[in-house]
Amino acid sequence: MNYMPATGLKGLRENWRNDLIASISVALVALPLALGIAIASGVEPMAGILSCIIGGVVTTFFRGSHMAINGPAAGLIAVVLGGLGALDGNINYVLAAIVVSGGLQVLQGILKLGRYGRMLPSSVLQGIMAAIGLIIFTKQIHFALGTESSSDAIIATLKEAVLKLPEANPFIVAISLSGILLLVFYKKINIRFFHLIPAPMWVLIISLPFVFGFDFFTEQVRVLFGREYNLGPEFLIKIPDNPIDALLFPDFSRINTVPFWTTVISINLIASIQTLAMARAVDKLDPYKRVTNLDKDLIGMGLSSMAAGAIGGLPIITVIVRSTVNIQSNAKTKWSNMYHGLFLLVFVLILAPVLQSIPLAALAAILVFTGFKLASPKMFRLAYDQGVEQLLFMISTLFITLFTDLLTGIFGGILVTLILHMLLAKVGFGQFFKMIFRSGSRVYKREDGSYDIKLKGVANFLAVLEINRLLEEVPEASTMRIDLSKTRLVDLSMMENIIEFKRVRDNMGGNVTITGLNKHVSSSSHNRALKLVVDPFRKRVTQRQIQLQKLAIQNKWSFEREVDWNTSYLRNFRFFESRPIERKKNSLRGKDLTHNVEWEVADIVFDEGAMLSLEIFHTTVQIIRLNQKIPMFSIEKEGLFDKIFDRVKALSGFTEHGLQFYPKISRKFILMGEGDETIIPFFNQDLIDFLDEHEIHHIESNGEALMIFKYLHIAPADEVKNLLEYSSELLSHMNLKEGQE
Repeated sequence: MNYMPATGLKGLRENWRNDLIASISVALVALPLALGIAIASGVEPMAGILSCIIGGVVTTFFRGSHMAINGPAAGLIAVVLGGLGALDGNINYVLAAIVVSGGLQVLQGILKLGRYGRMLPSSVLQGIMAAIGLIIFTKQIHFALGTESSSDAIIATLKEAVLKLPEANPFIVAISLSGILLLVFYKKINIRFFHLIPAPMWVLIISLPFVFGFDFFTEQVRVLFGREYNLGPEFLIKIPDNPIDALLFPDFSRINTVPFWTTVISINLIASIQTLAMARAVDKLDPYKRVTNLDKDLIGMGLSSMAAGAIGGLPIITVIVRSTVNIQSNAKTKWSNMYHGLFLLVFVLILAPVLQSIPLAALAAILVFTGFKLASPKMFRLAYDQGVEQLLFMISTLFITLFTDLLTGIFGGILVTLILHMLLAKVGFGQFFKMIFRSGSRVYKREDGSYDIKLKGVANFLAVLEINRLLEEVPEASTMRIDLSKTRLVDLSMMENIIEFKRVRDNMGGNVTITGLNKHVSSSSHNRALKLVVDPFRKRVTQRQIQLQKLAIQNKWSFEREVDWNTSYLRNFRFFESRPIERKKNSLRGKDLTHNVEWEVADIVFDEGAMLSLEIFHTTVQIIRLNQKIPMFSIEKEGLFDKIFDRVKALSGFTEHGLQFYPKISRKFILMGEGDETIIPFFNQDLIDFLDEHEIHHIESNGEALMIFKYLHIAPADEVKNLLEYSSELLSHMNLKEGQE
């Protein structure tokens, strides 16, 4: 993408419309989440709103990110709850801890310690987030059922929820269950108007008829199936008529106690780690490939947390769900974050009476769903897909956290990870750490001006800072080769770090290749899985790979089943601009002699969203490199992959062409392109007839190449042959000049 939004006040002037419109969607998502997070944290609902306002209005001026949204997050619920438990349930003491924690974050940013956030093993972070999800789910399930728990222990509280199911209040359950069902099926509802309002806001909207229908405003007892159930204002959230009444102030009188500093360190550690991790996740989604200044981000979050804690708010971090909504709503600059804070301020001032009608059960539905997503089977499957050892690290961290606390969980998870790394590397204690911190890794400049970075020893999460120091020695737009052939072990965190470095440098005009892993093995085919030079695992060749290899031999094509790191050219297609490609493998390459074009068919795994909103898709795509320029467009079936392609359209700048001259086709396709003057002539009658006669594929042109795929699954060998036949026929019907080079 050539256009890069301006920054600062110029960016504000040029992009205010896009940012303002995007911020409305963000604010509608933020409002219910902020209320729910505050209540789940054991504080007043207005604390969440205050934090969102400060996260928007204050943070924007100090942070280092471009597209992120800042505010309170579900990931800090457990920390605040833990702080309340450690500090006698006094919120004023916790507010003081938030202020001090924010001050430490500012200091970390000034000292440029943001890079240390990369040292936390990814699987440990996944385990912490899963534990937080389970804590949120367990604490909120009783609000969703209308029951109460007498236990503080997570497992005991969850057990109580099961035992008390017969005592559940059906009037409360009706609200929470309808909200959960809406959240589950929201993406499957193919009504465009419905998707104009975010799912969390719909949960609040559909709860209001229950509130007014059952008259929650009056203390009463209702009878159903011969049993009595209490209803009344205690089941509604409490919002003061005057927002000033919600202000609370910190009490620093416990600053000389161990529980106070334990709370400070817990808040600081979790907030810093999540901010840094989510900032990098948002960078991957940014269609303009901008990079966050992590140290500046720490300063911005720290100052905002200090401001929030000073008036009764919660810690502020970068939040991934709202940031994803911001990007998908076509925001351009950081100012959308400020607008969303201002909208929330207006909502509070104008809609206070409406907010007072929101039932706790509706917010519990949102949080139960959020907690489940953080600790869902899908998260454990994702860890397993990255390697069985990653699942072990995640589960170990989860259990340590649940039976102790978040701080112990982090250090316990790190210890388990190091012990297993040592066992896998098969070296002694002293030698293991020598291979991390004195590995002998070096940078070499070649005669042609390119660079070799030769990594040695144990390249795990503890070596990330040293490896980054070496990588940063290389000029930004350079050609470089990262050679891992001399490493004994390369862990997931290091692979993520190297892949992220490659992404950033490739976007800056560099050319980074990763080599030397052909002798390494892993427990998973995932490109980021932990890799060893000693082979404890068998490499498995699938039946499909055998079939593709035979197909390649029969037709004199080339076939490579290993992971190919060169995927930067795929980002030239608008579909992949904000969808990070996890891996590409099983690459079949050949030449269409009839049309004199080269093509490639490969299996692609890509992400949609990030962190909590992460979805992973698998597909087999064909790329055809053309010998001439053609219009840029995308075409797909009406309703096919709606939830994916609607987002592409929002980001692309494309407009929809109805093919009004072909009404039969217009009912079948959506055609997106940049201008009628080139699009309409290109789609001639011959091409239209061909498209009408065949099954629908997603077809996209970036002006120099075509990308074609049919389903969001890996294509069997027979489907690959059909795809190649389809593309060859498609080229025959396109308005291309024969033989042009």
